Amino acid sequence: MSNAAFQDIQLGQYKVGPSHPPLIIAELSGNHDQSLDKALAMIDAAAAAGAQAIKLQTYTADTMTLDIDTGEFYIEDKNSLWHGTTLYKLYQIAYTPWDWHKAIFERAKSHGMLAFSTPFDLTAVKFLESLDVPCYKIASFENIDHPLLAAVAKTGKPVIMSTGMASQSELAESVEVLRANGCKDLILLKCTSNYPARPVDANLLTIPHLAQLFQCQAGLSDHTTGIGVSVAAVALGATVIEKHFVLDRSEGGVDAEFSLEPNELKQLVEETAKAKVALGQVNYGCTEKEIASRKHRRSLYIAADLKAGDVLTAENLRAIRPGLGLPPKYLSMLLGKTVTKDVARGTAMSWDLV
Repeated sequence: MSNAAFQDIQLGQYKVGPSHPPLIIAELSGNHDQSLDKALAMIDAAAAAGAQAIKLQTYTADTMTLDIDTGEFYIEDKNSLWHGTTLYKLYQIAYTPWDWHKAIFERAKSHGMLAFSTPFDLTAVKFLESLDVPCYKIASFENIDHPLLAAVAKTGKPVIMSTGMASQSELAESVEVLRANGCKDLILLKCTSNYPARPVDANLLTIPHLAQLFQCQAGLSDHTTGIGVSVAAVALGATVIEKHFVLDRSEGGVDAEFSLEPNELKQLVEETAKAKVALGQVNYGCTEKEIASRKHRRSLYIAADLKAGDVLTAENLRAIRPGLGLPPKYLSMLLGKTVTKDVARGTAMSWDLV
């Protein structure tokens, strides 16, 4: 992989890259239940949990689909969280009113958080530009929308794109569109576009492959429950983790089932930071903190009082803790030899005793 793939990317006030803790994005989605007060409370809670960024979704039901309640516009899949409604009604419930964006972004900024959004059409890009967002997110379902990708790339701002459902060739086309239109800073997020997603479908080994294939940073947009998959992703090199967020799952919300509550988001921040620092580097032998522990290794000790001329046996010379005597590897060499002087039980074995 070239050095370019490891270069830091500046997202607002944060640097994102392999030398930094993973950027944790709290996705509000529609879990605000159409209450601005609740949305602002979510920002406060995400900040208190330690998330560095919040993300909205910028669309309306009319920019997403048609108001039709039959056929493919009706969600018939009984396994879907949104079974029994229409696409149009779902987006009416889930969307974040555009006149809330400024207040939400300002609340996030007051906490020192990065605040941005996912545009779903060209009007959303124009609107978000008027708010001077620092970067853009492209959703999995829009990663094949080349006009949208081109418009976002032309802003010159960093782009984070989810890869859900896209084939390798589709991703190659999309990345080419982004780069051809001015996108210099790109982060691809491995994503399983199922809600909630199963860990077995996460295929996290794709993360380092994405980074190598497209010479960019890679991360995870995680729709599984819990934090285990995200922690594992960081161990594989993810520099960004995106998770849906909710104040209280028991209160419901369009994405509540696969969203983290505040205490879980706090755990995500803490555990992914641990995973990142734990990677360290290839290392053998003692770390600085292990040096003092060496004295507690096993070593050879005299296990009975001996007189000069006594023979060393398996009963009177043993490998025990602590580690101040000769290493146990010399036991077979020493057995059968005689001691040169009186030796008290508990004496560390040394060469001058034989």
